[in-house]
Amino acid sequence: MTRTDELRDVPGGRRRTVLISGASIAGPALAFWLNRYGFAVTVVEKAGALRDGGYPIDVRGTALDVVRRMGILPRLRDAHIDLRRLTFLDEGGAEVASLAPHAVTGGVAGADLEVRRGALADALHSAVRDDVEFLFGDSIGTLDQHRHGVDVTFHRGGSRTFDLVVGADGLHSHTRGLVFGAEERFHRYLGYCFAGFTLPNTFGLVRETTMWNAPGRAAVLYAVGDEDDVHGFLTFARPQPPLHAFRNPEAQRGLVEGVFADAEWEVPGMMAAMRTADDLFFDVVSQIRMPRWADGRVALVGDAAYAPSFLTGQGSSLALVGAYMLAGSLAAERDHTAAFAAYERDSRAFVTLNQDLVGTGDALLFPTTARALEERNALLRGLAATPPAVEGRPAHAALALPEFTPTAALSSDRTGV
Repeated sequence: MTRTDELRDVPGGRRRTVLISGASIAGPALAFWLNRYGFAVTVVEKAGALRDGGYPIDVRGTALDVVRRMGILPRLRDAHIDLRRLTFLDEGGAEVASLAPHAVTGGVAGADLEVRRGALADALHSAVRDDVEFLFGDSIGTLDQHRHGVDVTFHRGGSRTFDLVVGADGLHSHTRGLVFGAEERFHRYLGYCFAGFTLPNTFGLVRETTMWNAPGRAAVLYAVGDEDDVHGFLTFARPQPPLHAFRNPEAQRGLVEGVFADAEWEVPGMMAAMRTADDLFFDVVSQIRMPRWADGRVALVGDAAYAPSFLTGQGSSLALVGAYMLAGSLAAERDHTAAFAAYERDSRAFVTLNQDLVGTGDALLFPTTARALEERNALLRGLAATPPAVEGRPAHAALALPEFTPTAALSSDRTGV
């Protein structure tokens, strides 16, 4: 009999209810741990189903311990992409350096994982789908906090009351907007925009990435395996975010085409593919920095609370670790206010260390001046001649996962908002 079954069998017992918004990474990871601690969990996701495929993401350091404890590490090992080479080219398309990816990312070969986003999401969902309620094709409409819980209305109709609500709905979190205010208050623009899309793999790339650079511009071809398609990324520096293009795909394409109009190498073909791509994703490179991650009975986890940006390569790892820490804190404390405070107290230093990695990633990958690009290229040549690291960046494993003693799954928690 599981702990959840035992709690269900307690006469008159009422499990605390939690609504999680978002079913990508942080959401199902949090659902897994909350369910294990005996909470009654509902996950609402605006997409109609899990998204498969997707670009590769990394699981490193402390996050490896999380997936090991969840029992999904073997499955993720099977899905490991095992990227072999990362090749940098100059503006004319000549090779600058070709090296093992871990030399750039600060990861550890043979230990860290790189999987498609969809593979991680599916592994997390499979681990909890039989024990947690999932509402696909829906989302939160309104939230009303009061002494006895949070009244939630859903966009597809209907309303329910939950003890707690957690926003795990990404960088542009709708839940955060409802409770904490406009994204602009917490959004830290890092000076770059990017367009991502898939295109035919006519380049002969297999388990490798090729990056073309000019000052303030980069074009990337990322081959996950020996498949027919590759991921294409066009990244460029811009002093201010292009607000006019955020909800206008044509404006996005026009902006990218203007920036890369004179680019050489494979960039013209990439732009042609971008024009007809049905999976174009455009955004700015940014972080979310918040003074607090909870308000009353509502908390945030993952990118919704502390997106580190893809420059750090730590978004998924922070989501996994944050979910573990939030669930454990809620299980160990009967009062949600104390639980949310413990979650932030014990996690913030780890989050900040990883968010601060952005300075290094920015200088290395996307130099904005000719001089900075020359310095970057010299560094890459040196890295290519350096033996692989046996340890990753200290920030990746800076938090040792605590063991939590569950005490609070059965609790009225009626202590006020």
